[in-house]
Amino acid sequence: MSTDIIIRKAIESDSEKVWVLMEQLAVFENYIDSFEITPEIVKESGFRKSPPDFYCLIAENEGKIAGILVYYFLPYTAQNKPAIYMKELYVDERFRGRKIGEQLMNALKAEAQRNNCSQIKWTVAPWNDAGQKFYKRLGAKENKDWLNYEWKV
Repeated sequence: MSTDIIIRKAIESDSEKVWVLMEQLAVFENYIDSFEITPEIVKESGFRKSPPDFYCLIAENEGKIAGILVYYFLPYTAQNKPAIYMKELYVDERFRGRKIGEQLMNALKAEAQRNNCSQIKWTVAPWNDAGQKFYKRLGAKENKDWLNYEWKV
């Protein structure tokens, strides 16, 4: 396995491979029982719809997708600038320990800067200690000012 990792924006032909990692994340985060995304949904929502429901950065190694970072824009914020909401960051187990997550996050930061965004937001599961340490190592700060709520409809 080569050490060369390419970070790029996902394209429609990546849909199936992106979906595989989305499914792996659903298993990792224990929501596979309610996971309803299909490769066709990824293709339609992320690549055929205009504007797309989400954007995706991928880390690629020798034609294999090693990691994904799924995000979308929040066009209106109190700072009168857009923000980015990172929905998913996942690195395939076979590729961990190679700073792929950091490369994806740095690519997202560059995307935010190109789009005049004021910040990048995301959530992390309270049990995901490794994720929390990773984000803190990057310089991210936990926001304890707000509580998350859900209203099922």
